[in-house]
Amino acid sequence: MISIIILTKNEERDLPKCLDSLKWSDDVHILDSGSTDKTINIAEQYGAKLSFNPFKSFGDQRNFALDNLDIKYGWVLFLDADEIATTGFVEAIKEGINNADESVAGFYCCWKMMLENRWLKHCDNFPKWQFRLLRKGRASFTDFGHGQKEGEVKGDIMYIKEPYLHYGFSKGWAQWLDRHNRYSSLEAIDRLKKCPPLRNIFSKSKSIRNVALKSWLIRIPGWPFLRFFHAYVLNLGFLEGTPGLIYCANMAYYEFLIKIKIREAKFK
Repeated sequence: MISIIILTKNEERDLPKCLDSLKWSDDVHILDSGSTDKTINIAEQYGAKLSFNPFKSFGDQRNFALDNLDIKYGWVLFLDADEIATTGFVEAIKEGINNADESVAGFYCCWKMMLENRWLKHCDNFPKWQFRLLRKGRASFTDFGHGQKEGEVKGDIMYIKEPYLHYGFSKGWAQWLDRHNRYSSLEAIDRLKKCPPLRNIFSKSKSIRNVALKSWLIRIPGWPFLRFFHAYVLNLGFLEGTPGLIYCANMAYYEFLIKIKIREAKFK
């Protein structure tokens, strides 16, 4: 079986659907960082195991969970409250770990970005990979920008190609814009100060390559517009209708915020 860890803070809107999709596991952990809504009550109603830790960063919070929670099983899956494990995804991760030899430390997973109940396959450049499923004691996380990526890994990382669902806009655009304004400040600092070597753009590892691409593409003049043009036109995002246009425009705006905050940091 697989243990599951969900990081939460004020997730009363999304958490029930997430937990509904995880009834196949008898070891679901909620690591909360100070919810003031009904998140805790919902977790208790579903029988999840509750723990608390002040939030510093996503990487730090995931590492705290791995080091301090009473995890029952040898494999650990991280999900966010606005994500849903589909039947196909659950079958795929079970098959993956059942067929994994001892050299495998974990798996990259991918998501279907959902907006207005539409899968933004083209706009979101599917598949995007995150390190989410790992063998306990064989990997840790490190921060980059507003999120995290794999840190020290003892072994190989494979891929789960069946996606889960990600409802990143479920709390509304006002919340998304406020959150990404904060995220853009963190991204600007890391893309400026933690910029990897240019050669990493050609790495065979998608994780290494993607971090390098983020840090170097932001330097191109007019990059926010190019980000929009690539996703909406070249990547056929226009096929996804109004949701696709809204998503591409806002992701371009997010890149614009990062770019001007990098510029601001250079002049300080």
